[in-house]
Amino acid sequence: MAKQWKAHCLLLPHPLQGHVNPMLQFSKRLVYHKVKATFVIPHSFWKSISTESSSKSSVAFETISDGYDEGGRKAAESTEAYIERFQKVGSQTLSELLDKLSKNGSCDCVIYDTFLPVDCVIYDTFLPWVLDVAKKFGLIGAAFMTQSCTVNSIYFHLHQGTLKLPIKESKILLPRLPELEPSDLPSFLYLHYGMYSFFWDYLVEHFSNIGKADWVLSNTIYELEHEVVDWMREMWPLRTIGPTLPSIFLDERIRDDDDYDMSTFKPKNDICMEWLHDKPKASVIYVSFGSLVSLSEEQMQELACGLIDTDTYFLWVVRESEEPKLPKNIPEISSEKGLIVTWCPQVRVLSHEAVGCFVTHCGWNSTLEALSLGVPMIGVPNWSDQSTNLKTIVDVWKVGLRVSMDEKGILRQEVLKHCVKEVMESEKGKEMKENAIKWKNLIRNSVNEGGSSDQNIAEFVAKISQH
Repeated sequence: MAKQWKAHCLLLPHPLQGHVNPMLQFSKRLVYHKVKATFVIPHSFWKSISTESSSKSSVAFETISDGYDEGGRKAAESTEAYIERFQKVGSQTLSELLDKLSKNGSCDCVIYDTFLPVDCVIYDTFLPWVLDVAKKFGLIGAAFMTQSCTVNSIYFHLHQGTLKLPIKESKILLPRLPELEPSDLPSFLYLHYGMYSFFWDYLVEHFSNIGKADWVLSNTIYELEHEVVDWMREMWPLRTIGPTLPSIFLDERIRDDDDYDMSTFKPKNDICMEWLHDKPKASVIYVSFGSLVSLSEEQMQELACGLIDTDTYFLWVVRESEEPKLPKNIPEISSEKGLIVTWCPQVRVLSHEAVGCFVTHCGWNSTLEALSLGVPMIGVPNWSDQSTNLKTIVDVWKVGLRVSMDEKGILRQEVLKHCVKEVMESEKGKEMKENAIKWKNLIRNSVNEGGSSDQNIAEFVAKISQH
């Protein structure tokens, strides 16, 4: 007998791993609440992933064209060209998909054996044009924010003109945010100002039509950012629905939800977890800088020397494209105390009791994962929103350290060794761990039945079910 669905949502993420993961996890939450979820990604992204895990998912999958079906973003002449073509071709092929779904339902998956037209389109705010398509079909439009409310608030002030470029003030005071220095702002506004013209389209321009959205969903937790969330809710129907981690690491209410299910990388699950199993509690430094950051050869050499000299176990994720930058003898030198892999199941690693510290680029997904699993952080931000996330990690939530770079922008091995020692061995490190556990418990309460995120999701489901 078919499921009795309350509503049908079509979800469209920006086709980058860090945007796909949170929206796919939210799709699973919707299915748990008896909302049919159809996840839509470009043909090019679908070709780059392993469909093995997605084939067992309770979420249905459809594809549209971004105008670069064979190569995706890499085939575009520039980022600007990709944005422009994705909007043009994506609007057309999304309309065709919605027209198809309005006539014959969703894909051929067994769980979708009853016809149910789409009620709501949930779209990544990096793709504001999707809202126009949804409204053309008379559907509910829900914007999905994959960055923190703190960061989105900064971009909103830039859009409104209350924050102007170039930044000339030494202190930036914005409503319901901590006092910021220029270096705390997203890199496009300060460090890299003028180098990336496309940031306005990606990060600022979506505020031009967000007021037309019926809902604004944010991948954060109310208790983490309650002041700025309250301020934003005065303007938009914003609800916090995070963190979007696999349920097994939070409330365990979604059966078999123990992975993100869709990745362009091939995790070495067994190697990482087996290596961690025989390590003492809180004895391992986990190091990862995400799926996009590219470091200089000099920086990679300094990190390698610093990790080896810490006298602490380390697990370091170095993507294949970054491996040539490592010291040639690193495998032999590090074999007794370190493991270097090209990718790993990060949320599983962070949940392991052997991990005592996370050296991170401070991407929002990584930040939420560490907070949700109670792991203190050492922040090495590179670009985009990472410096702003680090500001809250260090000065608001007090669960991490900010590294200092030299005049060349390099994190030197001596600085890394000092930071690791402070987090792993000092009284300040103990306080960070205590704070991390406090936030971990608050976050788990938010997704448990009756918590802030759980209530917000239930409210959203109830409203769209009346459409």
